[in-house]
Amino acid sequence: MATAPSDRGPVNGRLDAMDRLISADPDLVALQTEAGSHIGSQLALPQILSIARLSRKLGVPIYRNAIAAGADHDVELWVRASPDGDEIALTLERWIYRPAASPRLNTLVPHEQQIDLGSAPEEWAANEDLSIVSISSGLAEKLGTTPEEAIGKPLTRFLKLEENEDGELPLLVAATSRNEFDGQRARPRRGSEEVLILRGTPVLSQDGRFAGFQGEAIGESGASQAMPGDMTAQLDQIIDEALRSPLDRIIESADRIVQQSDGPLRTDYADYASDIAAAARHLLSVIRSMNNEGEQDQDRVDLVALATEAIGLLESTARNQKVTIVSEPSRQVSAHGDARGVIQILVNLLGNAVRHSPPGGTVTITFDRTDGFARAHVADQGPGIAAEDQQRIFERFERAKGAEGGTGLGLAIARRLAHSMGGDISLVSEPGQGARFTLSLPSA
Repeated sequence: MATAPSDRGPVNGRLDAMDRLISADPDLVALQTEAGSHIGSQLALPQILSIARLSRKLGVPIYRNAIAAGADHDVELWVRASPDGDEIALTLERWIYRPAASPRLNTLVPHEQQIDLGSAPEEWAANEDLSIVSISSGLAEKLGTTPEEAIGKPLTRFLKLEENEDGELPLLVAATSRNEFDGQRARPRRGSEEVLILRGTPVLSQDGRFAGFQGEAIGESGASQAMPGDMTAQLDQIIDEALRSPLDRIIESADRIVQQSDGPLRTDYADYASDIAAAARHLLSVIRSMNNEGEQDQDRVDLVALATEAIGLLESTARNQKVTIVSEPSRQVSAHGDARGVIQILVNLLGNAVRHSPPGGTVTITFDRTDGFARAHVADQGPGIAAEDQQRIFERFERAKGAEGGTGLGLAIARRLAHSMGGDISLVSEPGQGARFTLSLPSA
């Protein structure tokens, strides 16, 4: 049972530009310590940290409710975060102590039916160039090295990546599309002979840029343990209940903010809400695909709708680059293809266009349907691509001369995905006149 609000006075703290807790009253220090951290390290209370980051992003004070997990209880409190130069001033008020919440899976699945997923995975992290920045000692041992030796070196120096049944390397596909991945088989080049399965999630820098992956590795024998059919169905139900309903509410609330139904808002608030709605819709599409929804129509896609989703995922990046993405109004343009593959291609083409556009530039996407093909054209106002580079950039690990950033894999993977759907990607460009990439897929 919850206690009454505490009569303690305001509890204060301060974060530096790197979100480190540099000063705090004793009660906040205690929460930071119970969360496994300390003064001088990044704030280890996620909900409070997210409020602080939102305040920093918008440049205004934010006052919101939050829950912090203590050692044997949860604390519900109100958080005021106020920008002060590069720092954030925190004030925590109205503390209410509650019993610690039970883990979500434990409440939905009986304890005796908990799913055994095999041995615990080992951890690793890599930067945007896929060079190792941290690795557990257990994984380093399996790779025949030490953490000290491995850090700073390419992940592929110690692991040989294997293609999946679709001919893809999930890790490299994810590095290009900035998405999470799972199921990347890899063999140690030395040390253990056991095949490892890698998975990872993207890490973003403070300005929202892709900064690498935080991942796990588990032996193939442990990762491949079969899950009973009834457990699989039950887990699907958990995913549906735990994710879909909250996402629906997030989308509804964010759309209401964007429409400014409760009165005028600053444009940065509306833009932030638009980003939330777009990301939530993308997560919903992932959940639907996990549950095989829409399976009867999985070969038919609308290029216009998928382009809108891809644009939503890149709006924040484009805004930071001071680039505008314009989608030419068009009716539905139907094609045969895989929705997730098409979004990946469009995110790659649009992302490249934004990256190579000058500040104040415009990226335009248009659509047409001729000769039995549906097409999406992505045009930028960048420096263009020399004739001798126009085929080479579609090869793995190749980039146009003078290009910075990226792994040189995006266009190669995008074209291969297009080929797998019976389509292609073509390029028209002249130096100084921008570039226009075209995705062509069979009309539906």
